[in-house]
Amino acid sequence: MRPRAPLTRLKPRSLRAGDNIGIVAPASYFKREEFEAGCQALHRLGYRPVFSEDIFARDLYFAGPVERRKRELEEMFQRADVKAILCARGGYGSNYLLQELEPMKIEHPKVLVGYSDITTLLTYFSDVAGWVTFHGPMVAKDFAISDGVDLVSWRAALEGKELTSFGLDSGLKPLCQGSAEGLLYGGCLSMLVASLGTPYEIHSQGTILFMEDVATKPFQIDRMLMQLKLAGKLAGVRGIVFGEMLDCVQAPNQGYTLEEVMVRVVQDLQVPTAYGLRSGHVSRQNITLPIGARVRLTVQSSGATLEMLEPATVA
Repeated sequence: MRPRAPLTRLKPRSLRAGDNIGIVAPASYFKREEFEAGCQALHRLGYRPVFSEDIFARDLYFAGPVERRKRELEEMFQRADVKAILCARGGYGSNYLLQELEPMKIEHPKVLVGYSDITTLLTYFSDVAGWVTFHGPMVAKDFAISDGVDLVSWRAALEGKELTSFGLDSGLKPLCQGSAEGLLYGGCLSMLVASLGTPYEIHSQGTILFMEDVATKPFQIDRMLMQLKLAGKLAGVRGIVFGEMLDCVQAPNQGYTLEEVMVRVVQDLQVPTAYGLRSGHVSRQNITLPIGARVRLTVQSSGATLEMLEPATVA
């Protein structure tokens, strides 16, 4: 089934204190102690994490066979008592689920949160079903450590609190000046590029495109950006926001910056471009971003701001 890009986006119901959050592992396995630490953090925030015991299964580097991972995700969408779905971790393996899932049979969208390899599912549900999805912290990663989650953006995105804007305090810095509005879209750069040439190719036209990665050398970032560019995926993009790009260096004493590499590839697009937004693979306080919500990107020499223009959930 080839994804389409719906004109309207379906928003999930807002998350509330006391709600059940279904935990899923659609990709790699994880350490049980980190998973339990993340669940304890969710309890402290007033949520009730629920999961199946077979979430701890392991098959090579996956969290069990594809049949288990597919069934787990579908069951969490079908369970009336589960109000949101949060991924345990990324790693690799979400792409195995794409041919099996049937999102159009799911009556109502739910909050779905993750990053890294989970980008594959976030863009899939966004493109095929038109859902707003969420690029943000995961159980056995960010919730498992102190200072791992940006709670302001989490609550704004998932609980329907006040709309937020992200600037210097979120790590955002200017690269190319300008202002634009569009639907926020994207995720892990490696996974966006991996979609090319498949029936699940990303739909980036008309969006504010967010891209982040981790431990990837600058020439590899350059190569992936050029691949998106040559594939036409940067044509029609209204603005670009790069993530923190944690550990994306060639060597400690390299004679250039990653920002210079990025600007050289994207500057001819003549769209506002910013760098450093702390969402996904980050050093601290992972920010939750609503994929599919309307945003405004403003980049000036003095700074950059990404402003949420609408709630990402409904009451």
